Amino acid sequence: MPSLSRTRLALPLALALAVFGGAPGAGAATPPAQPKEGPGGQAYMAASVVKRVLGRAGAVTLAYYGNGAAPAQGRPVAVLLHAWGAVNPQAYGAWIEHLARSGYLVLFPRFQEVGRTRPADASGLAATLIKDALAELAGDQEAKPDTSRVALIGHLAGVPLAANLAAHAKETGLPVPRLIFGAMPGGIARDDKSRGIALHDLNDIDPATLIVTVIGDRDARAADIAARRVMRDASAVPTDHKLMVRALSDDHGFPALSATLASPAGGNPAYDIGQLKLPTPDPKQKPAPFKWSADMTLTGEQTVLVGQINAAGTDSLDYLAFWKTFDMAATAAFSGQTASSLKSNPRFIDMERWSDGWPVRRLSVETPRPPAPPKPVAPGAAPAAAKPAAKPAASGRVQ
Repeated sequence: MPSLSRTRLALPLALALAVFGGAPGAGAATPPAQPKEGPGGQAYMAASVVKRVLGRAGAVTLAYYGNGAAPAQGRPVAVLLHAWGAVNPQAYGAWIEHLARSGYLVLFPRFQEVGRTRPADASGLAATLIKDALAELAGDQEAKPDTSRVALIGHLAGVPLAANLAAHAKETGLPVPRLIFGAMPGGIARDDKSRGIALHDLNDIDPATLIVTVIGDRDARAADIAARRVMRDASAVPTDHKLMVRALSDDHGFPALSATLASPAGGNPAYDIGQLKLPTPDPKQKPAPFKWSADMTLTGEQTVLVGQINAAGTDSLDYLAFWKTFDMAATAAFSGQTASSLKSNPRFIDMERWSDGWPVRRLSVETPRPPAPPKPVAPGAAPAAAKPAAKPAASGRVQ
């Protein structure tokens, strides 16, 4: 027969197991589910998604849009530029499906062939792929792209690519984007000799473009620096068209919400590229010349991050920090509103509540400082030479 002291010790443990189910997180508050309607919500226009392969072997763009006839004015276009090495749309499948079923024509240009593409060539390759895809779909009554409503979504290295595409839109024949949405900006080359994707001259981005960046609070320093660099270099875009957003991790309940570099990804096996029939190379066509360089291969750190991106699931951060934020930013951009309309809208930063009623940590928003005015030149002094635009880097550490 157990002693009285042992019985007293066992009672609190038994009560704890009864309350919490004896497992980590059991009985804890759960995070908010996807909203039933509104921005980021699941009140979709389409029941399923049409998946198409455009282009030719080695130069493929994947197109996604909701089933059924396109609206009379066409579908707004969302171009999703993946992180370096994350070339399978499966990693972003949940977001792609949300966009496509919400009415967008989603383009996923595969601008990188892992182990064979240089970061210096990525901007030009992406521009060609997008231009060719839009030309192929121009007369399609189901896809029907509305090129007056184009948004560029970038993740990590996809953010400087989006900025470069916007800067060169007119000269490359691309539609001028109304929105650049940068999720966890990264992979920007610091100078000509460092690794990464070099930013081109962003002064040519159309002043009417809305630029919104979203970073997390995990591994945040590099993303914050990259976001501020894009904002600063896009000097022709006024500050009331720029907004920096920060998503905050929250461990109030279970599973915890962790705003990492991989957070914008959300896998959906229905979007695995292996399920699509890709074009085969023409045997009569000679392969493109190939010259290896060190930046074509992924570093160990990049490989780990790509693994995290490919394994990412969806949670409240997807629904409320990325999907909802983009939905609201695109609505503002397509209707000619400024970033101030987002900043003043309480719904934009709201992350809803845990199942026990406790509020999830809200997004923080910041308008970047305007660029410093040029220093006055003393009488008789020669003006300072203009800083040349960054040249594409020949080798790169890219994310």
